[in-house]
Amino acid sequence: MPDCKRISSRENAFFKSLLRLGSSSRERRDEAQTILDGPHLLRAWLDSGRLPAHIIISPLALEDAEISRLRAECPNVPCTLLEEPLFKQLSDLKTPNGLLALVDIPQTDPAQANNFVLLLEDIQDPGNLGSILRSAAAAGCDAVYLSQGCADAWSPRVLRAAMGGHFLIAINESSDLLDISSRFGGSLLASSLEAKTALYECDLRGSIAFAIGNEGAGLSAELQAKAQQRFIIPMPGKVESLNAAAAAAVCLFEAARQRR
Repeated sequence: MPDCKRISSRENAFFKSLLRLGSSSRERRDEAQTILDGPHLLRAWLDSGRLPAHIIISPLALEDAEISRLRAECPNVPCTLLEEPLFKQLSDLKTPNGLLALVDIPQTDPAQANNFVLLLEDIQDPGNLGSILRSAAAAGCDAVYLSQGCADAWSPRVLRAAMGGHFLIAINESSDLLDISSRFGGSLLASSLEAKTALYECDLRGSIAFAIGNEGAGLSAELQAKAQQRFIIPMPGKVESLNAAAAAAVCLFEAARQRR
């Protein structure tokens, strides 16, 4: 287990760089790095076959058995001990658990051929986006394409909501969804309240892509027009629509059921 360098000054350059990464999507894009908050996310990262670039702990973590085990799995990874007040500035959790990991954001090939795809248009709520990414990973989705209007997929809030789902699928940000849909070799499906066909009547066993729209505005007319199949999610209850994360989960797991 590596010894940890101790930082106690707010003026430390490394600490300042971590602050910028935690708060700025532009910084994360420029550096191609982000911060994982907590043992669960680091465990998921390690299970995906990757190592962090740096581990950051608080003094309380020195006595934590789970954190010690995780550190032991990263014997050559640099470690920094931040004094508790500094550590709390980096963690969004009300009660920080004492472990952060600096990781390199995985790079993907947007042109890679995929058979089970999700297109997300302007999903702006970080909790919704994280839930969708978690569902996509759980359902066996190959890739997710996010429009430029989506929340930052690698922000701490989205990472927490996805619970490690990020590390199991190819995430492509700032994508031109119209171009992606034109080049996709399979069938693009979109939900529509005016559709006559129910989701459960669609054949979802081949090469498919679901398009999910903004929480309030829904899917744009331009992307709707690209869909080869429009469907409605049957809702026997007296509500008009589902939230974007719930609708995505219903679609993804119906596809997963059919594709077993």
